[in-house]
Amino acid sequence: METALAVAPEMGMTAACRALGVPRASAYRHRRPRPPAGPRPRRPSPLALSTEEQRSVLAELRSARFVDASPAAVYATLLDEGRYLASERTMYRLLAAHAEVRERRDQLRHPAYARPELLATGPNQLWSWDISRLKGPAKWTWFYLYVLLDVFSRYVTGWLVATRESAALAERLIADSVAKQGVPAGQLTMHADRGSSMTSRPVALLLADLGIAKSHGRPHTSNDNPYSEAQFKTLKYHPRFPPRFGSLEDARAFCRAFFRWYNEEHRHAGIGLLSPAMVHFGRAPEVQAARAVTLARAFAAHPERFVRRPPRPPELPTAVWINPPAKEVPPQ
Repeated sequence: METALAVAPEMGMTAACRALGVPRASAYRHRRPRPPAGPRPRRPSPLALSTEEQRSVLAELRSARFVDASPAAVYATLLDEGRYLASERTMYRLLAAHAEVRERRDQLRHPAYARPELLATGPNQLWSWDISRLKGPAKWTWFYLYVLLDVFSRYVTGWLVATRESAALAERLIADSVAKQGVPAGQLTMHADRGSSMTSRPVALLLADLGIAKSHGRPHTSNDNPYSEAQFKTLKYHPRFPPRFGSLEDARAFCRAFFRWYNEEHRHAGIGLLSPAMVHFGRAPEVQAARAVTLARAFAAHPERFVRRPPRPPELPTAVWINPPAKEVPPQ
């Protein structure tokens, strides 16, 4: 290509390209320098506002009179006063150039809620609690189910069904359950979402009196209270859970039977297929040892049926987290 360009002034571009077998279009394109990459700078429109006019429009938009108003409102107000500074679209364009296209009115700034990170290594260290609605006999009627749950063992330490959501009822339930479990002061943390009863002053004062630390999830973040949410799902997906309860006594009777089954008989996948009562009251090692003996006998009788390794009972977790800390990525 360089040779064709070198001899072109003497013999002509067409003859040089024909002699060297180079396309003429490529030779011409190679001779002209390419424009720099990227978009070409736009020429200012002769109709655009001058720098001084732009300053005047921005000063009006930022004035105390219009600082909370939209450009459309500013444009209309100035027209009603017989003044025209710029079109509505130009006002938006000037604000965008200065990163001021946003909600211009004063807004409530919510605080940054911390992500709760809670650990339980045994029973009665961390409880979560919540309130769920149960459908009553008629439309728009509800009963309210309060449930306290031990996060480590999944054992329901207390519950009640009432006709209303009340901080006083929650306060009484927590006090009775803590006394029944014999939890010493300074050991337990109570975790809940930010419902009105959970954040109420009576409940906060009770927890302080009992030496219980309180914790709350972030707003609109159900994953911050996963164990209570999962327990309510187990309740409402139970085969005998009715579409509606005929009365308060019906709801209490169902919950009485359900929580007895849940604590004593339900084999929970999250705690090694043990019942919550086994884990909560320290019977888990005994049950796991008996399971291991049964599996050892099965393996001795038919080892060919266990291809990879001898069978073992599911393990019980030694630590249960609400929002475990994020793992740090090692530097490369």
